[in-house]
Amino acid sequence: MATIYIASNTRSLAIFTMTYTSVKTLTFDNFLAQYQDCPRYELADGELIDMEPTGLHETVSGKLATKIGIALTAVELPWFIPRTCIVRPFAEAATARRPDVVVLDETVLSSEPFWEQEPVITLGRSIKLVVEVVSTNWENDYARKVEEYALLGIPEYWIVDYRGLGGVAFIGKPKQPTFTVCQLVSEEYVQQQYRLGQPIKSPLLPRLQLRLDDILPR
Repeated sequence: MATIYIASNTRSLAIFTMTYTSVKTLTFDNFLAQYQDCPRYELADGELIDMEPTGLHETVSGKLATKIGIALTAVELPWFIPRTCIVRPFAEAATARRPDVVVLDETVLSSEPFWEQEPVITLGRSIKLVVEVVSTNWENDYARKVEEYALLGIPEYWIVDYRGLGGVAFIGKPKQPTFTVCQLVSEEYVQQQYRLGQPIKSPLLPRLQLRLDDILPR
């Protein structure tokens, strides 16, 4: 914290107190050692990111995980939703993501270098679906994570913007609650958006019965 004194024309002193927050740069290993058990934080190029979770945010992600779990049980595939999971998109970058919901393929986890010791995923083929519930830092969900998850080869990525926080360029005008299903086609995501009252269609889970209304906080 720094205190700056500025002299005025009347020789009195105006005192301004400014607080500086240093950017804490971490390696991926440092992040795991210090923040693995703290789901509030992600890592992006060495910078610690506060995901700003709220009770309403957790309500939506919890309801969504329940709906997905029911659909997974119906198809009887060896897929599951871990209680906690860190996704490392690139081995060469100090980046660690914590999707709000992630669906893993248990049959390929033996190839994951961290999995037996820590809940860390590094291979795109281990992941069938990632879901991000949008918070005030919506730019990451609509831009950077779209690129990261596509490059990792994740078949589906859902962006659940239950408050309509995203920019007009992403969810249109007027801004409203929006559910975006991103399907990987030729290494890029093709996006389909759904509004309140519309049945959501997932190519990955065709038997899923879901509307955005079903997962909103009461």
